[in-house]
Amino acid sequence: MREPAVMPTSIDETIALLATQNYLAGKTLATVVFLSLKMRRPLFLEGDAGVGKTEIAKALASALDRPLIRLQCYEGLDIASAVYEWNYPAQMLDIRLAEASGVSDRAHVEAGIFSEKHLIRRPVLQALSSPGGKTPVFLIDELDRADEAFEAFLLEVLSDFQVTIPEFGTIRAEDPPIVVITTNRTREIHDALKRRCLYHWVDYPDAAQELEIVRRKAPSCHAALSAQIVAFVQTLRTMELFKNPGVAETIDWANALVELDQIALDPQTVSATLGALLKYQEDIARIQGPEGKDLVASIATMQADAG
Repeated sequence: MREPAVMPTSIDETIALLATQNYLAGKTLATVVFLSLKMRRPLFLEGDAGVGKTEIAKALASALDRPLIRLQCYEGLDIASAVYEWNYPAQMLDIRLAEASGVSDRAHVEAGIFSEKHLIRRPVLQALSSPGGKTPVFLIDELDRADEAFEAFLLEVLSDFQVTIPEFGTIRAEDPPIVVITTNRTREIHDALKRRCLYHWVDYPDAAQELEIVRRKAPSCHAALSAQIVAFVQTLRTMELFKNPGVAETIDWANALVELDQIALDPQTVSATLGALLKYQEDIARIQGPEGKDLVASIATMQADAG
């Protein structure tokens, strides 16, 4: 039986907690995560796509044995999709039943149709409700994709952990959720929202950290191949590509090469599998050319010299 999850009481415990989910956090990131949990402040994570921002929320939810409620943001996201809406067909049925039974008290009818049984809770309300008796981790993912109007709406949620519904009243969280907000910085988020959060820029891992991530996430990958993969990806990120590969792509590529029974990189296999690592044709075409072949040869030489 799983032991009850407890909050970390130090930065080192936070590092260890995330490591139980194979999330390797440095001291700075672990510090802001610890403070977010301790101070009950939303955690605002900014960084390039694929650096592991969303995974932090997933790791916290799993490590603390909390439900994860995810609000995936997009352009045009509105309150009906993110917060709540009314079950209109059921409301209309109640109105017709009231009319058929001769109920004429309008206030009584309104109280019935705007009641809990007709309220459809979307992610924001679910996060304030502690489903299953456990305070959830509430992930607001890629907030920069949502409109500024929705961003403004979140101010009440993040300040007071409550939502006001005109027909129903104010719903307030008895125990505030653990809030993680991510953004890829495709646009700036307003300072009013950032002030309610603890901020951290999530960067790409260094070579040693990324190698350890590959070893944990792709354990079947040969040790020498893992080292070559990380060296290759780390170099790609210095080449000003249209879109640098993220950690998720590094793991995908490692697993793809395992499926091909590779134990070392070679130009032909790299060229054939770049679709697992790079997501823009311009970048793939560039690395399939002489630059990619030279990079593979350089990495092989460095590994031979090191061995």
